Amino acid sequence: MQNDARKRSGLHYFISGWRLVTLPGIKRYVMIPLLLNIILLGGSFWWLYSKLNEWMPKAMAYIPDWLQWLSYILWPLSVVAILLIFGYFFSTIANLIASPFSGLLAEKLEARLTGKPLPDSGWIGLLRDTPRILHREWLKLVYYLPRAVMLLLLYFIPGFGQTVAPILWFAFSAWMLAVQYCDFPFDNHKVPFRTMRGALRRHKYINLQFGALVSIFTLIPVVNLMIMPVAVCGATAMWVDRYRDEFVADSPRP
Repeated sequence: MQNDARKRSGLHYFISGWRLVTLPGIKRYVMIPLLLNIILLGGSFWWLYSKLNEWMPKAMAYIPDWLQWLSYILWPLSVVAILLIFGYFFSTIANLIASPFSGLLAEKLEARLTGKPLPDSGWIGLLRDTPRILHREWLKLVYYLPRAVMLLLLYFIPGFGQTVAPILWFAFSAWMLAVQYCDFPFDNHKVPFRTMRGALRRHKYINLQFGALVSIFTLIPVVNLMIMPVAVCGATAMWVDRYRDEFVADSPRP
């Protein structure tokens, strides 16, 4: 069984997330992250779509005249880049606010999948752990911001920036979304943030695949309103299959 789990892809865990959010006993813990995501991500994307027609001519103004013949390629790339940047920015805000409830969802799903509840679980444990959870979100932000700024500066390089930066941003967003959602079950077991990143790098392709799917579905209107709890559940299933044995003392070692 353990060897079969090791063969599962990021696609498998992403699809599993959609199934796991509907499990009896889990749905109640999905509701708060879902409602927060609808309010924050839904509202922000409505605002963003209303501004695209205003922003796109300004973004294309950075393209020199001699590259205008590439505008039919650079225009959609610029649209995707703007959507990726703002999609990750607003989902980060939503995740920051919903992080205690997403951690609780990951905790309850792990207990359901393993039959082993975490100590100090439940709403009382959530209140006690909220300061630590918010500090963890701050660590993610500190990790994210310098790298995001460097990528954003690429956009100001005429031609090259508008062509290469969207591709690099997509890869970076995929990695950061894997970090964001996989961190909830890791943090429930108080695995240090640096240690968690090292564990994810050992399975980098699978995590990038998972994060890329989350990133793509974050751009799809209506569907993106469900993506937060789905991603938490998919990442928790990945934790149980691939990482829990290494970090939890009561797990059987292969």
